[in-house]
Amino acid sequence: MSAPLPRRRGRPPRPADPDLVIALARDWLGTPYHDQACLKGVGCDCLGLARGIWRQLHGPEPFPIPPYSRDWGETGEREVLAEGATRLMLPIAVEARQPSDLLLFCMRPGAIAKHVGILTAPDQFLHAYERLGVIEEPLTPAWARRIAFVFRFPRPRRSAARRTRNSSD
Repeated sequence: MSAPLPRRRGRPPRPADPDLVIALARDWLGTPYHDQACLKGVGCDCLGLARGIWRQLHGPEPFPIPPYSRDWGETGEREVLAEGATRLMLPIAVEARQPSDLLLFCMRPGAIAKHVGILTAPDQFLHAYERLGVIEEPLTPAWARRIAFVFRFPRPRRSAARRTRNSSD
C-alpha cells in the first residue's frame, strides 16, 4: 500500500448528500467509454466520470487535469490520482467506505491507483470500463481487495439541482 497522503488544513467540509451523488452517477449509465473524455452520454473514461460528477456538484475543476496514461500497471513514487482527490475531497478509511464514495483502485501489485469508481451500494459500484462504457456492477471480492483509497465528495456551496438541469456534461 502507498504512503499516507497529506491532510487538509482547517475545518473539513461537510460531505455531499449521498443520494444526490448516486443519482448523478447513475445518470451517466450507458455513456460510451472514451479515453480522457468527460461528456455524459457521449463518452468518458473512469476519471472523466468522476470529473463529470464533480462538475455537476461544484462546477469546473479548480485546476487542470494533465494527460494521463491508460497503463493500469504503471508504477511510480507518487499516487497522482489520490493526491488530486485529496486536494478536493474528504479522505476516508477504506474500511469506512459508504455508498456515494469515490473508490480508487490499484489494479496490479506494486502499481499506483489508476482506476476510479463510485460506490452505489455496499456491494455495488459504478465505473467506466473500456469496451462496456459506464456500468454498475457488483463489488466482488476481487474488486474490493483492489481498493487503495476512498474519498467522499464535499457538499456543494450552492444548489446542485440548478447545475444538473443546466449541465453541459
